[in-house]
Amino acid sequence: MPMKKVAFYTLGCKLNYSETSTLSRSVQEKGYQKVPFESKADVYVINTCSVTENADKKFKTIAKKAYAQNKDAFIVAVGCYAQLQPEELAAVDGVDLVIGASEKFNLTQFIEDLFDNDKELTKIHSCEIDEVNQYQGSYAIGDRTRAFLKVQDGCDYPCTYCTIPMARGISRSDTLKNVLKNAEEIALENIREIVLTGVNIGDYGKGEFGNKKHEHTFLELVEALDELPKIARYRISSIEPNLLHNSIINFVAKSESFVPHFHIPLQSGSDEILKKMKRRYLTKLYTDRITQIRQVMPEACIGVDVIVGFPGETEALFKETYEYLQELDISYLHVFTYSEREGTEAPLMPGKVDITIRKKRSKMLRILSAKKRRMFYEKHLDSKREVLFEKEIKDGYLVGFTDNYIKIKLPWNPKYSNELCWVRLDYIDEEGYVRVTVVA
Repeated sequence: MPMKKVAFYTLGCKLNYSETSTLSRSVQEKGYQKVPFESKADVYVINTCSVTENADKKFKTIAKKAYAQNKDAFIVAVGCYAQLQPEELAAVDGVDLVIGASEKFNLTQFIEDLFDNDKELTKIHSCEIDEVNQYQGSYAIGDRTRAFLKVQDGCDYPCTYCTIPMARGISRSDTLKNVLKNAEEIALENIREIVLTGVNIGDYGKGEFGNKKHEHTFLELVEALDELPKIARYRISSIEPNLLHNSIINFVAKSESFVPHFHIPLQSGSDEILKKMKRRYLTKLYTDRITQIRQVMPEACIGVDVIVGFPGETEALFKETYEYLQELDISYLHVFTYSEREGTEAPLMPGKVDITIRKKRSKMLRILSAKKRRMFYEKHLDSKREVLFEKEIKDGYLVGFTDNYIKIKLPWNPKYSNELCWVRLDYIDEEGYVRVTVVA
């Protein structure tokens, strides 16, 4: 009897990618064959995201594509959207199974149950988010040159625009021992770089079942990983500014394996809006963090998340954000157009911003981001940086990132594939890549 084929599609963040990879390994261990999502499969698993309205809409598009590829296949939805809106997902044509936050790591058993039962009624397996209090480690390897290693899940922050606490539950973490074990497993796969991921990784250390005592701090985690000899580079994904303590910044500055790259959510450059968002800092603290990074790592790349069009964001308050970001010594922006999320406080606030104004402001900040990134790249031309080249060939080129997250392009040469190389940054091409010469 031929092996049943399972295909995976991931929407959203690096954390979702790490979990999808773990789920795919679990089904392969049970005798299923993993196949590309574009091919004909017996089961299509879509790991969903619900950070924005666009992420919700994308699920329906992907589910429709899977249904068109094989109308007899089972379509399974897991992840954040599946936890928040299970009935809505179950109503999408072709969807057979919706699995919530605590059940998704039992995916293999649910798939086996699907094959054992008639395909008649969409099944929902979810629980109240207050019941989601255990931790499941995961990491992504095989699909990319770098690995995404999950160290923390959930969030205790009550930000008024965010559904993540409702989708992923309380803040909880992997044990230090298990993180180190996973990192060593990743190293055996000839992975050169690990990206640490989580919902709120700076809050690392809280145990399962609502235990708020930190077994270890995030600083202790990075110090322990830094001592592992087999991984060349670590990159810290998004970390809250109030949790990015100077001790962490100073450690990264001295580390040979943690790269000079930070992604620090801001969300607004207006203290008035930050208070409405219930963020745990104001712009002064944020500025202090950027200043500290620049003092000890002048070459560091600093990315910033920002939301435009939040309720109450007047033209004057948006200008305050724009001018704050314009003056801030950062490298690029991730711009999000505010969208109302059911169950959050923000949609009930006065001062709703017209969608056309939201889009206009978003465009303005994306233009600013492009200028910031260009300036950052230009500042490093003629310098030498270490690059990790990707495994794959792309249109006759190798691409990769420097330690400080500059996009690099080099004519294909197989000896540099998945290798760390020192290069000289020569010029910026028309696509925004920096062309380089290998020097070592």
